[in-house]
Amino acid sequence: MDKPLLSKQAFWDVNMDNIDYKKHARYVIEKVIDRGSFEDFIALRKYYGDNKIKKEIVNVNWIGDKEIYFCCAIFSLELKDFKCYIKKQLNPELWVY
Repeated sequence: MDKPLLSKQAFWDVNMDNIDYKKHARYVIEKVIDRGSFEDFIALRKYYGDNKIKKEIVNVNWIGDKEIYFCCAIFSLELKDFKCYIKKQLNPELWVY
């Protein structure tokens, strides 16, 4: 399989044919976790595997709290494992809506 079968739901703003799925794995994983469908998530797991997703997702610049908790439950991670969660805790004024 040279690329995962993903919907345009998370990639509405880019041409999916131009994505290098190996080189830009963190970008793809972040987009699917943040905006993709459950089917996209299943395809992501089949393509990258849980270890690669865990390695990349903890280093993304931003995903929402709901997505962080989802990843904690699925991949047996803790909140403190996520760079974006730590950054959010250090700069709470940046996250007030």
